[in-house]
Amino acid sequence: MDVINQKKNLNFGDNNSPEINLNSNLKRWFSRNIGLWKSNRTYFFDEVQKTYNLCMNINIQALENKSEWESHYKFTWYPEKKYNFFEENPQYKERGEMCAFIKGHQLMRENFYLSNDAGISNIKQVDEHEMIFESSYKDWYIIEHTRLVDLDNYRFRVIYSWNKNKLKIVENHHEIKIIK
Repeated sequence: MDVINQKKNLNFGDNNSPEINLNSNLKRWFSRNIGLWKSNRTYFFDEVQKTYNLCMNINIQALENKSEWESHYKFTWYPEKKYNFFEENPQYKERGEMCAFIKGHQLMRENFYLSNDAGISNIKQVDEHEMIFESSYKDWYIIEHTRLVDLDNYRFRVIYSWNKNKLKIVENHHEIKIIK
């Protein structure tokens, strides 16, 4: 796997005008994700050939923008109930928070789910309902497909995570919007 944007280059050229940095399709797609989601998850750990099922709550909020040309978001998550999953897999945080903002076709993250490191996810738009997030940090390379379904009342996410070029984790998340 190639590490993407390893140098974390934020320069998009000399012309830093809002017309270049603003991507209304991404802003519109992210605004469709605002709210509280019930996330039914299945984790497949290839190395130990083990599968876990659990339910998490994810709250996605739009934050007041520091710049009128950037969209800022806060993602918080917590489990529906107590799961052994987090004791058996301490790299996953049982609850947490991540703030991020859109810049061009990138999501600038203050931290990742499996790390406290800041980083960048490149975003590819499949169509008006689906985005692909491509991230790399430390020895991880992650591809996440997120698709909004049925007037944005449901989301389906599939996440593939490689560590040192070996597929380690596959996740399927079926999410239901609880509060808009």
